[in-house]
Amino acid sequence: QVHLAESGGGPVQTGGSLKLVCKMSDPSYCMGWFRQRPGKEREGVAAVEEGGQTWYRDSVKGRFTVSKDNDENTLYLQMNSLEPEDTATYFCAAEYPSLGCTTWYATAGVDPLAYNYWGQGTQVTVSS
Repeated sequence: QVHLAESGGGPVQTGGSLKLVCKMSDPSYCMGWFRQRPGKEREGVAAVEEGGQTWYRDSVKGRFTVSKDNDENTLYLQMNSLEPEDTATYFCAAEYPSLGCTTWYATAGVDPLAYNYWGQGTQVTVSS
């Protein structure tokens, strides 16, 4: 059974930083970071595919950095220059790619509806 566990969230002031960590039980799955802001739908935040290419939603470009440690099956999200609008529950999610993650990200990207395996989430609260 696929298991994901996020950690690293918490309260932070505007301009501060946090590093989220997601440990994954199965390295063969494609992973991504998502968030759900208060009153909003879940949205993709960032992903990194096998070849190292990354994807970010526009609002976090230049502030967030996604990375993956393949040896540890761990996905990271370094978040800098945090803003109150970043307040959300952050999730990592995974999906099994029948044709590999490069093809997966090219087709599904970080559409939350395409991912079936989710962690419990970690809360990030940015105060002004």
